[in-house]
Amino acid sequence: MDKQIDKQPVIEIKNVWVSYDTQTVLEDINLTVYESDFIGLIGPNGGGKTTLLKALLGLLEPSSGSIRIMGKSVAEGRCHIGYVPQYIEFDRQFPIRVWEVVQMGLLGCRKPFTRLSTAEREVIDYALEQVDMAGLSQRPIGELSGGQRQRVYIARALTSNPQILLLDEPTASVDPQVAGIIYDLLKRINQSVTILMVSHDMNAVSSYVKTIGCLNRRMHYHGSKEVTQEMMNAIYECPIDLIAHGLPHRVLSPHESEGENHA
Repeated sequence: MDKQIDKQPVIEIKNVWVSYDTQTVLEDINLTVYESDFIGLIGPNGGGKTTLLKALLGLLEPSSGSIRIMGKSVAEGRCHIGYVPQYIEFDRQFPIRVWEVVQMGLLGCRKPFTRLSTAEREVIDYALEQVDMAGLSQRPIGELSGGQRQRVYIARALTSNPQILLLDEPTASVDPQVAGIIYDLLKRINQSVTILMVSHDMNAVSSYVKTIGCLNRRMHYHGSKEVTQEMMNAIYECPIDLIAHGLPHRVLSPHESEGENHA
């Protein structure tokens, strides 16, 4: 495949199994993510999508198999990853500014209780510029809208200058118009950062990502933007019909079927 020849792998997952106590959550996962990929990961609730992200971050240890990040172990390679979780709970009355929230993205890269350097301040300012939030850098985080906060959290993830960005449902708490702004932002960031995004937003998956993976305990991924009927039936365990949201972003190729499908 030309993609494998031209680009280097940044994440390599081989035969990975993950369990909580005695319950298996991920079964024999194999996935190679290449530099500049933008992969949308879809699947039902409880299918293991967030669990996979946690394994990539080293928060869960696989029971078997291996994960390599930038050719290194997870413990060594995770410093190359920026992460935006699905939900971030906070006290809206807590007196912390946007700039200070973004600064927290540097905590894993520097010694504690040391004064910020000029270069680090410039990194924070640049991260805010990347997400179009520089003008609100001194605003208390509790005064922002859901979409604005999400952009701040993306900026926080960018301060460590990651080569890989993991996002777990980045638009779960925002309206469709704001979601579009965030996806446009991610598309721009993808020019220099590889992205793996978990999402239930099929419109986003069909319109913004480069390739799609389906996960329900097992991974179905072919390095393509097309999701076949067989893949959807396998992960949702019932007939699913996908509708493209405007050409050329067709997710599911036309297929001949006389039977009734469940939307």
